[in-house]
Amino acid sequence: VRLQACGGGLVRAGGSLNLSCAASGRTFRDYDMAWFRQAPGKEREFVAGISWRGTKLYPDSMKGRFTISRDNTGNMVYLEMNNLKPDDTAVYFCATTPRIIYSSLAVVSSYDYWGQGTQVTVSS
Repeated sequence: VRLQACGGGLVRAGGSLNLSCAASGRTFRDYDMAWFRQAPGKEREFVAGISWRGTKLYPDSMKGRFTISRDNTGNMVYLEMNNLKPDDTAVYFCATTPRIIYSSLAVVSSYDYWGQGTQVTVSS
């Protein structure tokens, strides 16, 4: 299983970025997928998750600004990020695992496979 994330970059506060993650090695329609992020000196943080059935989960701090979606045909997961803030600066990782319970989507240890991360930097 391989995950390849891309789409990061430098953006000004208030701007937008769209991240993509390509999955290969399996048929991912039965896998749950998620985005996490990690800033320097901080723990890895849940950003958004989407179940194999398309049910989405966001932490309160991301609701309304971030949108996760998936394309099972193309084995892709996306993260649309709007109204970015300097605190959103981090390396963003995509992750996947076979079906888990909904509440576990937000848990780092739930995921078996991780991408290499893509840097997002938001300037003030």
